[in-house]
Amino acid sequence: MSKNKFPALSLTDWQPTRDTIRGYAQVMGKIRRALTPRQKHWWHVSLRAATTGLTTTSIPSGSVTFEMLLDLTGHKLVISTSRGEQWQKPLRGQSVNTFCEESLAALNSFGIQPKIDRALFSDTTPGAYDTAAVERLWRTFSQIDALFRQFKGELRQETGPVQLWPHHFDLALLWFSGRLVPGQDPDNEEYADEQMNFGFVPGDEGISEPYFYITAYPTPDGLTSAPLPDDAAWRTESFTGAVMMYESLVTADDPGEKLLAFLRIAQQAGAALMR
Repeated sequence: MSKNKFPALSLTDWQPTRDTIRGYAQVMGKIRRALTPRQKHWWHVSLRAATTGLTTTSIPSGSVTFEMLLDLTGHKLVISTSRGEQWQKPLRGQSVNTFCEESLAALNSFGIQPKIDRALFSDTTPGAYDTAAVERLWRTFSQIDALFRQFKGELRQETGPVQLWPHHFDLALLWFSGRLVPGQDPDNEEYADEQMNFGFVPGDEGISEPYFYITAYPTPDGLTSAPLPDDAAWRTESFTGAVMMYESLVTADDPGEKLLAFLRIAQQAGAALMR
């Protein structure tokens, strides 16, 4: 697996399509949040990588459970229930408003009524949907998800799930040192748990092309002086963390091992300084 090649993913070639998929993911995240019991670190609002796309996982609603799958290989939204019901809709670049309203109507037909702020998804502008770009994105997410899970399995301390955050559209994994941050309310895990975050973003407002990031909370003294592998560097503008551009994997002989080395070296440096 580690020697699988990664596809070219320059955001300038497909950003409108990225924005469309991100909007759909945000709708799914809000629906998941509305009905899923609270989990620490907001794990009840994120999505997960499935075999063919992004899933809400099973969501409870009274005596029934349901799942929403954004199928990025078959290019459709699929809603399934524990009663065996299923609804599908092709992804064609419909506006985020249309996607939201069609999803809620389908759920309502199954007797499921999540309460979300529909005003967040009022944009009726049709979106772009380049199927080839979507498939490249999914190949990328799928391979990175597998590598992140391999890295997660190497860590002794507590880790979170590998998850897709709809708001930033990044695939990420949390690692916890097991220590509490001095001065923080120990009952507020978001601020009390010392941690590192490992993620992948297909480009954003701060860095316009796809990249990997590693951050620590709180940032321990000396972390940004720790050595990193080739093609990686510490960043202190807009956020403090290690960054490696995705493009370096596209041209690597063994991209999986290159990514794992980046994750391992930074995590070991952070863990040593957090003791």
